Amino acid sequence: MKKVNLAEKFNLFNEYWAPRIVGELNGQYVKLAKFNGEFMWHSHANEDELFLVIKGTLKIELRDGVITVNEGEFYIVPKGVEHKPMADEEAHVLLLEPKSTEQTGGIDSDLLVDEQPWV
Repeated sequence: MKKVNLAEKFNLFNEYWAPRIVGELNGQYVKLAKFNGEFMWHSHANEDELFLVIKGTLKIELRDGVITVNEGEFYIVPKGVEHKPMADEEAHVLLLEPKSTEQTGGIDSDLLVDEQPWV
């Protein structure tokens, strides 16, 4: 395994809400994604999901409030918790989640990216 330069990897794609895989460890994927606008309400019944903001600001709407995650901060959405990620401007986010995690929590949507490529 070679070291990974996050800035270089983020420069390889421009699509929003379309995660790219950059690493794998202990049954987890390390993914990079660019967020802009709103995603959709969803949950993951069996997996926690970590959002680490590399650039920009991410808001994670929960049914009982909003978590604002700034550069250099992360938030873990516990399994089973409904959430809706959103960003008022482009945000670069590192995700850490089990390989089995479905992007939309099993909900069919135009936002679903079935095949998440390695970069």
